[in-house]
Amino acid sequence: MEQLLEHGDDIVKSGLSSEVLVDRRFFCPIQSPNRFPWRMKVMTRKLLFALTMTLAMAAVVPLAAQVKTIVPDPVPGAKPVTVEHIKIHGAHLEGNLEGDAVDRDVIVFLPPSYLKDKKRHYPVVYALHGYSIGAEQWTHEIHVPQTIEGAFANGAHEMIVVLPDSKTIYNGSMYSSSATTGDFENYIAKDVVAYIDAHYRTIPDRQSRGLVGHSMGGYGASRIGMKHSDVFGALYIMSPCCMSSMAGGGRGSSDQMKQFAIASEKKAAAAKSPADLAAQSPGFASAQYATAAAWAPDPKNPPLYFDLPTKDGVLQPEIVAKYTANSPLAFVDQYIGNLKQYRAISMDVGDQDGLRFDATKLHTILDSYGIANSFTIYSGTHTSAVADRFQNHVMPFFSQNLCFTKGCK
Repeated sequence: MEQLLEHGDDIVKSGLSSEVLVDRRFFCPIQSPNRFPWRMKVMTRKLLFALTMTLAMAAVVPLAAQVKTIVPDPVPGAKPVTVEHIKIHGAHLEGNLEGDAVDRDVIVFLPPSYLKDKKRHYPVVYALHGYSIGAEQWTHEIHVPQTIEGAFANGAHEMIVVLPDSKTIYNGSMYSSSATTGDFENYIAKDVVAYIDAHYRTIPDRQSRGLVGHSMGGYGASRIGMKHSDVFGALYIMSPCCMSSMAGGGRGSSDQMKQFAIASEKKAAAAKSPADLAAQSPGFASAQYATAAAWAPDPKNPPLYFDLPTKDGVLQPEIVAKYTANSPLAFVDQYIGNLKQYRAISMDVGDQDGLRFDATKLHTILDSYGIANSFTIYSGTHTSAVADRFQNHVMPFFSQNLCFTKGCK
């Protein structure tokens, strides 16, 4: 089973029998699919301190890069899609402790023939946005409806595309299951899917549903995809964040990271409510609280109802364990049977994106289990090519791998 790792003009082939893959552009040896020493290493104290800082610090560059997305030229003759802005009630979000909205914005893109061909039913692609943005800003990042229309004009089969909004008070749900944030994992997999099937002419079958996400949405696609193969039939993961509990070593010395952790603890301790803490932590400064609310909820710890992974700047192993338990690279082995049910799995990431290393690890694991998957490292940053990838890679992928008739196998 041969895959291609694309690095601009440099292409490295990988296969299940490979001993070592080498990213020639970054001179980064990647261990054989049959050897995972990187999963066995003990995390150093410095790396562990970075747990509280990973999203808040590492994501600053992607935030700045969001306005530099390459947009494909409009395709001549592309037919317009119909855009509907709706609300979907989240039964799985009811009672969330931080008071996030239960009735969520969702944007639905109906293909050109939808309003004319009243008897036709369509497959559906669910596209998950990243951290710090909601569904509306996600439309600008991937430049829909233009890129959807362009994909159809270039030959992709018509399908419905759904963008659910999962932005929370701390700017991101992590698409996780939490008493504090709400169960966004099942909101997407159950509430949103059930509503779309009930209100639109879909083909209500897993083989006719696709799931894709970028960055935090890539994490969501990985997490939800692994756990809900009974709902989705094809999976596309774009530049996924948060695949391991440690995405990097952090910036600065151990003392600096300890002081950062203490300052974060003090800010949280002084906050009177989630809204108060969010107001003091604009943008990516809220990321550490978003992850705590999603992965370390604590119903007995008001008013924020979460636990931070440090106390007085010292790591709390029981909380760190909760973060690790929510890392796809840690739990992927539990869902191999589910992943083997997918008709197709694809993943991509930019060659200037620090998230490429963990993405490569996931690809390597899938290869080791004999799970068919395609993996591309393309020329670009975290966000520079996302619109182009959506039109020219994501949409064609689902066109080729979803069922477009009822009962197809």
